[in-house]
Amino acid sequence: MAWDIVFQKGVHLPQIGWWLDAQARAERSFVSHAHSDHIARHKEVLCTPGTARFLHARLPGKRLVTELPFGQPHALEFGVQATLHPAGHILGSSQILLESPDHGSLLYTGDFKLRPGLAAEPCATPRADTLIMETTFALPRYVMPPEAEVIANLIAFCRQSIADGATPALLCYSLGKSQEVLRALAPAGIPVMLHAETLRLTQIYEKLGVTFPPHREFDHREAAGHIVICPPHSQGLLSRILSVRTAVITGWAIDSATLYRSRAHAAFPLSDHADYPGLLKFVELVQPKRVYTLHGFAREFAATLRQRGLEAWALGHANQLEFPLPA
Repeated sequence: MAWDIVFQKGVHLPQIGWWLDAQARAERSFVSHAHSDHIARHKEVLCTPGTARFLHARLPGKRLVTELPFGQPHALEFGVQATLHPAGHILGSSQILLESPDHGSLLYTGDFKLRPGLAAEPCATPRADTLIMETTFALPRYVMPPEAEVIANLIAFCRQSIADGATPALLCYSLGKSQEVLRALAPAGIPVMLHAETLRLTQIYEKLGVTFPPHREFDHREAAGHIVICPPHSQGLLSRILSVRTAVITGWAIDSATLYRSRAHAAFPLSDHADYPGLLKFVELVQPKRVYTLHGFAREFAATLRQRGLEAWALGHANQLEFPLPA
């Protein structure tokens, strides 16, 4: 008997009573990572120790938390065994592999990235019969350039801004992307200031064993000559700097419209999600019998997989099957 999979602000597995990244309060939910669109005030949570630290920092409160290290099997109800594997998205981010004598194996990726990063564990690719995968960048045009090239261009932007008498402000999410960028800036040797929330989360990274180049909390009075890393919506903070030059750091920078929507001076395509080739490669490595796609271009990627001979369905979408026209 196959897995029953219900999508409603998260993935629900009614046969075992667990949710996967439920976005509203649930009795029990696996939490792949602590970004705000993947967490809620659940009664019971299963996650990695790293995610537990970030979850507590971002969503304080009482809950029953099972902290499961990577690769350590854990028995759930109904004879199901759960094992967490690195997702490569942010530090502590995980995929969950569920193995059942009745339903076979199921792998849920959460957000993931195959390309190696500077501030996250390398992504794993365990085999599974059923795969539920995120598909944020699931169109052929989303091919991320080499990270080394993007980082070199980012450092050049920062150096030129300072040479022109401006303070470079890098706009990126406070959890995950900011720490990736901070580590990427190490070769530049330019002093860095962090938004207060970014600094708080970076200190948790350090407690979890990640090292960073020198940095300090943002102080507008001494920002000249520094790189500032702050969340995208930090206009109040940046307005206190006499001359500022902003750059948005996002995979969506592949689209030229992103620069205009962000109203930044520059945009750099550095992503913590799998790009289109990475999504295809991941499916190839996992070798599932059926695939459920989720988020982003889920319907388009499911159609792509069907064209390649796989059973594939987009969760939360009407799936239109393609039939060849008669000759």
